[in-house]
Amino acid sequence: PPAAAAPPLEPGPGPPERAGGGGAARWVRLNVGGTYFVTTRQTLGREPKSFLCRLCCQEDPELDSDKDETGAYLIDRDPTYFGPILNYLRHGKLIITKELAEEGVLEEAEFYNIASLVRLVKERIRDNENRTSQGPVKHVYRVLQCQEEELTQMVSTMSDGWKFEQLISIGSSYNYGNEDQAEFLCVVSRELNNSTNGIVIEPSEKAKILQERGSRM
Repeated sequence: PPAAAAPPLEPGPGPPERAGGGGAARWVRLNVGGTYFVTTRQTLGREPKSFLCRLCCQEDPELDSDKDETGAYLIDRDPTYFGPILNYLRHGKLIITKELAEEGVLEEAEFYNIASLVRLVKERIRDNENRTSQGPVKHVYRVLQCQEEELTQMVSTMSDGWKFEQLISIGSSYNYGNEDQAEFLCVVSRELNNSTNGIVIEPSEKAKILQERGSRM
């Protein structure tokens, strides 16, 4: 009699997937200072010279690392600053929350040898230092008195950094023909940035006109 057909085999686990393929081998668990992070080898491989790529993405890793009982790579670094490092590898943008110090992220970027991120963090630190050294922006305010027919022209011709702030009606001061002419107080302001190393820059003609009108108050 013909031999009975063998029953179909149950699918087995199969060989592990290589990096870049589907399956669990694409995913990597990192134990950074006791905090777990899960990412892919593709993400870690975006900076080929980085510590993380050399540790997790090579067939024969250049770096040796112990793994914990869950199979996660053990990295003895502060996990607080690892989030911006991993997010930069994911999408190429530097995101640092207000609670994190840029200097801490810079230290980790240098340890993980991510040169492009090191440059970005240094630029961020330099920009923050420049803003701090400039100090808070100061404003100078002037109050101008004008008649109703002058109001539109005065506001529309303001320049040299002057900005309209507030208009206050002070009622009718005199009669012109059969109509009452209202008077207003016009409050204007500008940033106080016309002084450099003690040298005061002379205001332009329009600014002088505004100042003269304000001095009549």
